[in-house]
Formats: sequence, C-alpha cells, structure tokens
Amino acid sequence: MRQIPIAAYPPAYDNRSCYRLVRSMTTDAVISREIVMKALQFDRFGSPNVIVLRDVPQPEPGPGQIRIAVRVCGLTPADWHVVDGLLADHLPPLPRGLGLEVAGTVDALGEGVTGVRIGDRVFGPAAFDGLTAGAAEYALMPAWARIPEGVTDEQAAALPMAAETAWRALDDLGVQPGELLLVHGAGTTVGEAAVRIALHRGIRVIATAGPTRAAALKEIGAQVTTYGEGMTERVSTLTPGPVDRALDTTPTGGRIDRADRPSPAGGSLPALIELTGDPDRVLTVSDFAAAAELGVRITTEIRYDQMNEFARLAGEGILVVPVARTYTLEQVQEAAKLSQSRRPGGKLMLVL
Repeated sequence: MRQIPIAAYPPAYDNRSCYRLVRSMTTDAVISREIVMKALQFDRFGSPNVIVLRDVPQPEPGPGQIRIAVRVCGLTPADWHVVDGLLADHLPPLPRGLGLEVAGTVDALGEGVTGVRIGDRVFGPAAFDGLTAGAAEYALMPAWARIPEGVTDEQAAALPMAAETAWRALDDLGVQPGELLLVHGAGTTVGEAAVRIALHRGIRVIATAGPTRAAALKEIGAQVTTYGEGMTERVSTLTPGPVDRALDTTPTGGRIDRADRPSPAGGSLPALIELTGDPDRVLTVSDFAAAAELGVRITTEIRYDQMNEFARLAGEGILVVPVARTYTLEQVQEAAKLSQSRRPGGKLMLVL
C-alpha cells in the first residue's frame, strides 16, 4: 500500500485547539500559524500544587513517534515524583509536563512510522521529555498498540504502566508455571495486574489485599488474605509448603533515586523473606530502601515491547485495571490528593 507523506495531511484541528496568529520578527512582518492546546505543566519542582493548566504550542512528532488527540490520561504515583524532581538530571530544563500513559486517536505520524493510521484508537506511554506530556489535549507517544474492540479509552489508558511493571516484575522474579507466588499489595493497580498475568501464565497465586479488591481477586482465581499484623501466619495457613516467590507491590512512597532514604510507609519485606526463605526470591517494585538493605531484588528498566500483548489480553478480558475515579485537567490537585493517600481504590484518570 502506498504510504502518504506526512506533509500531505492537513494540520490537525478540532474544537479543543485554536489557531493563534504570531507575528514574526522579520522585516516583512510575516504572519505564521501556531496551534495552541491546553496542557498541565510545572515550572518548578515541588508538590502537585506547582502544577498549572495553560495554553501551550501543540507538540510535533519526531521520528518514530505518533501524536494523538488525548481522550484519557492515566495518573500514577510516578507523576508526583516527577513533579517533585525525579529524573531532573536526565530530562531537559523546566517547564515540563506530566502524565505518563494515555489513550486517544492518532492525529499525526512522525517520520518512519508505519502500521498505524490517522484516526486509529491507540493507547500506550506518553513521551514526557518535552514541554508537555500526557496530561494535555495532544500528546506524543514512542510506543503504542491499537485499542481492542469492546475496550473503552478509560480502560485502555489504565493499562500501560501497571501492565508493564507487573509483566516485567514477574519476568525478572523468574516465577514459573506451577509455582506458588505471593503478591503483596494485590489491591494496587500493579498488584492486580500481576495477579491476572500470573494466573494467565499458570502460576498459583496468594494475594494480600484490603476489602476494596479482595472479592474481585478471589473471583479471578487467587487465594486472598489481608495484609498487616499476622500476615505471615495467615499466608502460611493457605499453603502446606513454602511460598516459591514473592512480589511486593505495596505503595510505600519510596523513590528509585533515593534508595538510601527510608520509605514513608515502612516495609514488609522481612515477612516476605521469611515466607520464601530467601531474599533472592523476593522482588519489590517500590520499597527500594529496604531492598538495598535486605538484598531483595528490584526492577527498574522500563520496556514497552509487549504493548500488543497487553492489548490482546485486554481484549480477551484477561488484563483489566480497575478505574476508581475520573477528573478533568482542572481537578489535577484533587486527583493528586487521593493518589498520594496510597489508597485510591483503583486507577485515577484525567478525562478530556
């Protein structure tokens, strides 16, 4: 099929963006057009209170990227860490945007992009190394997959980070079909994704979770118990033998770039080590301070090479991340408050 050059497509425009006339500084006073959009940005590092909604230029996709008209942007604890200075030494100077995962409609294609067309519904990670990221009317994406039929934009935008982290953690932990896996913090979005993926792989699962997601986890095939005091004894009563491996997905609040600082929520890694008998059989996606002290595994290298598999599993109803609440861009501070409580009850989303 002949590929139409990118330049052949007219500039994207809908009722969420406007053309702004900008007078150039040339002697001929040439008038040029710049497309403006709404986006969340921050000009200094700090709490979510530094985030502002403003008009900014629409980004242009680079080689290998696509641009989408954002319908939904998923929020994660990592967003608030980025606003607070995470990766500050590895990203361009401020201002910067936030929002790491999105779903929407393809609006423009960068050089070399094939296999996707203008108008396709897609989801995936948002580029966040520019002036804007996913929490904007338009966003750039370095990786993506088509949204399957029957999956809503909200459901799709909830998937990328939770599914990627869970998939990677299970791979790095080395858990095999038939083994018994303990997922601690299974009521989190990453934890539930890990339970679902593990069960699909033929792994037996014990999950610790609160009352909000306990029934749903039991329904999909996990043995469920509560966390907190006495967890080790409760888990032991559910299995005649040892736990083969344990995955910690509890939202401690720790940061990967501050592994020497204690996690605000403490930690339960010693209990997981006791249940498995070996710190090398335990992996945490969050409690980096305790992991460094105890010799527990961590996983940090994000990779989005399984996006099409996530889409397939979502389309089959196997991979689902529960959506707790939706907000507008103007309500981002309200969303951040619930997110930072570490008990949001599911995925929090910005809907445009």
